[in-house]
Amino acid sequence: MSSIDQQLLEGRYRLLTPIGSGGMGTVWHARDERLDRDVAVKEIRLPPELGEAERAELCARTVREAQAAGRLRHPAIVTVHDVVTSGGHPWIVMRLLRGRPLDRVGPLDPPRAARLGLAVLDALTLAHAAGILHRDIKPANVFVSDDGSPVLTDFGIATVEGQATLTQSGMLLGSPGYIAPERLRGERPGPQSDLWSLAATLYASLEGEPAHPGEDGMAVLARVLTEDPRPPQRSGPLLTRMLARDPAARPPSSAVRDTLAAVAGGVTPPPRPPPP
Repeated sequence: MSSIDQQLLEGRYRLLTPIGSGGMGTVWHARDERLDRDVAVKEIRLPPELGEAERAELCARTVREAQAAGRLRHPAIVTVHDVVTSGGHPWIVMRLLRGRPLDRVGPLDPPRAARLGLAVLDALTLAHAAGILHRDIKPANVFVSDDGSPVLTDFGIATVEGQATLTQSGMLLGSPGYIAPERLRGERPGPQSDLWSLAATLYASLEGEPAHPGEDGMAVLARVLTEDPRPPQRSGPLLTRMLARDPAARPPSSAVRDTLAAVAGGVTPPPRPPPP
């Protein structure tokens, strides 16, 4: 467990059991012994092949973004309690969630998916207004609580886990199929990039398969850059428009919200004409 002795982080957070692991991090069920409460602690493992300067830059940037995310208050954003650096890499302390990530939930019906999308859209609107992009929205980062409400996780570590650029070591960081095309092209991301990723996430939750399937990551990246999404069977035209490769061709967030609200209420909205 890295260099942390006796599973006690910063003399405060006792790491109990791992509850999830990915390519660049492990989430622990932990106990905050100072406040006597259960928490989740995410250990960020920086790629070992990175140079010392790049590791230091990513570590510092992760801490800054986690601190910024900790100031966000929304029921659909996981609460960040603390961020510390120990063992040469960041650890982010968050509210412990009960439930399952969206990628472990079966295909959703359109009204339920629309309600979930509305909650996440509201959370993103708050974050974007504060100048914070998530950069790694995907089904694994949308947690469905036991009461059915969604919580967007991994704010503050998306710079590390969702950076859609080549590092100095030549390593691509990101989640193929959920990275907006403009980020893959090396363009500056914006709120529309997060909304593209939200659309890809909702598509997968409705259709039971990704919008750009492929046998390997590079094939998926190529499809995102060159092909339209697979024609949906259950999700209707909204997500197809949101998944346009050109950000200017995507609907504004206000139109997305109106359509999701209609679907959440059981109304099938009329098709919108394509943008000029």
